[in-house]
Amino acid sequence: MRLDSLLLAVAGLASAANAYWLGDIAHRGTAPFTPAGYPVFRNVRDYGARGDGVTDDTAAINAAISAGNPCAQGCSRETWFLMERVPKASTTTTPGLVYFPTGTYLISKSITPAYFTQLIGDASSPPTLKATANFAGFGLIDGNVYYTSSLNWKAVNVFFRQVRNFVIDTTNIAPGTAATGMHWPTAQATSLQNIVFNMPTASNVVHVGLFMEEGSGGFLTDLTFNGGATGASMGNQQFTMRNLKFNNCKTAIIHLWDWGWTYSGLSINNCQVGIDISAGGSSNVETGSLTLFDSTFTNVPVGIKTAWATGSTPDTAGSLVLENIVLNNVPVAVQGPSGTLLSGSGGAVTITAWGNGHKYTPTGPSEFSGTLAPNSRPASLLGPDGRYYTRSKPQYETLSAASFVSVRASGARGDAATDDTAAIQSAINTAVAASKVVFIDYGIYRVTRTISVPPGAKIVGESFPVIMSAGGFFADVNNPQPVLQVGATSGQAGSVELSDFILSTQNAQAGATLIEWNLASSASAPSGMWDVHVRVGGFTGSQQQVGQCPTTPSNSAVNPSCIVTFMSMHITKSASGLYMENVWLWTADHDIDDAANTQITIYSGRGLYIESTAGTFWLWGTASEHHTLYQYQLAGTQNIFMGQIQTETPYYQPNPTAVVPFPVVAALNDPNFGTSCSGVGGNCAAAWGLRVINSRNILVYGAGLYSFFSNYSTACSTFAAGQTCQARIASIEGGSASSNVNIYNLNTIGVQSMLNRDGAQVAWYNDNVNVFPSCVAVYKSG
Repeated sequence: MRLDSLLLAVAGLASAANAYWLGDIAHRGTAPFTPAGYPVFRNVRDYGARGDGVTDDTAAINAAISAGNPCAQGCSRETWFLMERVPKASTTTTPGLVYFPTGTYLISKSITPAYFTQLIGDASSPPTLKATANFAGFGLIDGNVYYTSSLNWKAVNVFFRQVRNFVIDTTNIAPGTAATGMHWPTAQATSLQNIVFNMPTASNVVHVGLFMEEGSGGFLTDLTFNGGATGASMGNQQFTMRNLKFNNCKTAIIHLWDWGWTYSGLSINNCQVGIDISAGGSSNVETGSLTLFDSTFTNVPVGIKTAWATGSTPDTAGSLVLENIVLNNVPVAVQGPSGTLLSGSGGAVTITAWGNGHKYTPTGPSEFSGTLAPNSRPASLLGPDGRYYTRSKPQYETLSAASFVSVRASGARGDAATDDTAAIQSAINTAVAASKVVFIDYGIYRVTRTISVPPGAKIVGESFPVIMSAGGFFADVNNPQPVLQVGATSGQAGSVELSDFILSTQNAQAGATLIEWNLASSASAPSGMWDVHVRVGGFTGSQQQVGQCPTTPSNSAVNPSCIVTFMSMHITKSASGLYMENVWLWTADHDIDDAANTQITIYSGRGLYIESTAGTFWLWGTASEHHTLYQYQLAGTQNIFMGQIQTETPYYQPNPTAVVPFPVVAALNDPNFGTSCSGVGGNCAAAWGLRVINSRNILVYGAGLYSFFSNYSTACSTFAAGQTCQARIASIEGGSASSNVNIYNLNTIGVQSMLNRDGAQVAWYNDNVNVFPSCVAVYKSG
């Protein structure tokens, strides 16, 4: 054997001896609506990839991705209906988890992940994707390909995908040749995590690490960008990004456009410009708003470059809020079109809080550019460094495959038909007793009783498996029952970790609360939910698709079979200490598995309700959409951080209005639109986006509260139309009992009154015109 072959073999044995559990564990997951043998899990080595840094692995990797013919180019997976081929625009039926063991994978063309597909590298030793010198493609990973002049999938409908644990390396490509590490136009329930982008640092470099031009995102965390002309160049409706490092880039971040964007934990080092939000110039600013906090700039001549100026258009475009920003040798902190707006320092200085835009403190609007009073942060929400507490999704890289308990090995079928309640509960109980982790192999698991999650449980899914409630136990709107109950109803103490799975319902489930959280965890060791989503309706197996629940724009009658959820998530009075990251509570507005993504009408009562008396919750990059009464409601609670929340009002309202079909439950502080809408004009009886009642220390760092439709028509959601989709969308109630309720960059669409306080209007949409939404940069409750 040649010496180099021997060394590779020895390295391979060493790698195998220390392999990441995800590569070692038995993969029993099955997709119930695919042909027998469809591979959910694919190890690229099984498809011929070598990972030796010499072999071109492009074809092998793309073969692993395309195994089983998932939804790819043109959504090549097709269904047969009445003997006609029907191309699918998206799908939930062909999931894929493509695994990369450690190694260096040389690629000459783009890797193109299919719809509903995850790319995951060895978390203990992330693999490298290294471009050849003659690489051809728009991104080493191209997440949404331009096969034509349009993206393969509509970016705002690209859901449920992840890429994590990689090094993406373009250094073989000549610095002056255009190159992109990753192309990622995407939407909700998507994430990038633990990725390093390595690019050349030559003076003529034109490489870009990450590029996205549209979508409705989304979440990114733990990314590092080394070199390049631009670390990340991005345009999207809204995004949350946390713990991003930029080293030796010409410009760390360029914003092409946005509505609202939230950054935390940026570390920008030795770049010429930190963040460039000057697109469009002062006569037509294209960046709507940006919220930046708990971040550091070091050796950066210009920290932030903006197009905002007094008199720039639209009125509030380019709204910027900074809080707790440390500058080290940053001469210009914020540079406007005519010069310095905020000076930095040749040494060390901290910006406690500064911004520009419109503010209400608590009345307004007042145009401002200058120093702000920073938010008063509860100590329970902070880490040891004084910043807001954060914690990345656990990947259990120190554990072996023997440390996991499979639900399928415990008897669950995941075929969307079998009652898997007992088998799943048995797996959880067994794992907790043995201090092991529950592994939910991919499948759709039908449950007919509550699944109980005790303290100490750790549960992780494979490629977003689904726990789906069914049957009469969850059907009584007057006797709601939890599908997943975390902690006993009395408020057990302890901690739980949940990641990478979905809660759903099947058929009529008017009494189903998808997640009930009773667990009391300490602020110093909180429980966590990462990439755990609620997806109600609109997918194969739900029996809540276009065939059962079509839109009824000319009929306000409610189909009882389409009343599908009582509440998405309930954090009860006894609960405390929960960290949530990239959690999407979605009542489907369209059928994902329909060829045309046709809209549907289903009724889901409530979104996220928090009534914990102790409080202490972190909501990083969460969204709640299309619930009848409200998307977020906080009552009698405290100490809550919310980073770039996003909501949408049901598309069918006001046909019918929010008065039906769910009766008001006073014990849950339900809004009573029959009384609160008295004397209010327009579409008043519509779901609240955010409702805060008798609560304190509610700190919102970015909010997009959207009402795009009125009875399925978007004619109401423009400034020309008067933003008439909805009369009100955000409310703070309770007088002095609601204190220290502060919002940075509140963006609303289709709404006339952006914010109400104790029934009175605070901010009017036309006073705060932005790029497409209306925007209030700062609201302080006083």
